[in-house]
Amino acid sequence: MDLERWIQRTLAVQAIPGPTFGEAERARYLLGEFRSAGLPEIEVDPHGNLYARVPGNQRPPLVISAHLDSVFSATTDLAHRRTRVRLTGPGVGDNAVALAALVELAYDLSDHRPAGDTWLVANVGEEGLGNLQGMLQVVGRFGKSVCAYLVLEGMALGHIYHRALPVRRYRLQARTRGGHSWIHWDRPSALHRLLRLGEELLRIPLPREPRTTLNIGTMNGGRSVNTIADEATLDLDLRSESDRALEELEARMHEAIARNQDETVQISLELVGSRPGGDLRPDHPLVLAACESLRRNGERERILEAGSTDASVPLNRGLPAICVGLTKGGEAHTLHEYIEIRPMRRGYRSLLQLVEAAFALGGSP
Repeated sequence: MDLERWIQRTLAVQAIPGPTFGEAERARYLLGEFRSAGLPEIEVDPHGNLYARVPGNQRPPLVISAHLDSVFSATTDLAHRRTRVRLTGPGVGDNAVALAALVELAYDLSDHRPAGDTWLVANVGEEGLGNLQGMLQVVGRFGKSVCAYLVLEGMALGHIYHRALPVRRYRLQARTRGGHSWIHWDRPSALHRLLRLGEELLRIPLPREPRTTLNIGTMNGGRSVNTIADEATLDLDLRSESDRALEELEARMHEAIARNQDETVQISLELVGSRPGGDLRPDHPLVLAACESLRRNGERERILEAGSTDASVPLNRGLPAICVGLTKGGEAHTLHEYIEIRPMRRGYRSLLQLVEAAFALGGSP
């Protein structure tokens, strides 16, 4: 691994807009980098996922993936800053550094022929309303034929995501007659009604165990400042470590909606995103191998936890999969997102050892 090369490639990826459903330019850049690394088989599927194969020996293949998309829009200022200890910029940790790591792996694994073929995959649709569509196609392609799925994220070094967090995302839409803010002062506003409903939703008591969350992510509507809104939408993100707790929260949401609509205000509900649950037991050999690779490289933190990542798809299907981080950082999903440079070597060495262990766990062909 060439650290400076990895850093420069991370900043190159970070500077390319990659909103969900707009990842093609990043994929084209990485395709060129894979070609420069001399990989013999590179392709882009109809969904926009980029695949590159590192030839190996006879053991079952391994899939190593990192998502192409970012939470930031195509018009976001992606200016970055580098200091002696940090790289700062929107999306630098989620997930530019992991995408750049795929190219480092292309060089390193080609130099040391692995036990089986390694598929390096840059996939679409992990963030927002992408609903893991890219990874669904990846797992649909490889299924049970691989020894494991290793999913890379940038800022979670020391964290091993072996449990998939169930997620439901809903869009609530309110419709009213609307009107003039003064002349029709007594008519209900779609925005006002959703604001009231949102306040009620936020008062729902949420359990700490199992951890359960409700987030109002976006709200839109209205035509002008002096118009009673005839239409408005509100987007909800519901998560829980427990399917049962998530179902109970959904039931409370439906009750709140019923209380806030009448003959003058109609509120419709649309499921716009769903991410599955699943898990790999904590004593599974792949999880233990990830812990051991971190320990051997001096990482004190080895935290097993649940998360909504691309690993959710294979985990839901009972396939061996984990998501691991490559370095440390902070301010994820903000304009001030950053990663630390020093832990990058430790994270990469841990990954290489995990790759070796994953092939060993895959058994003979």
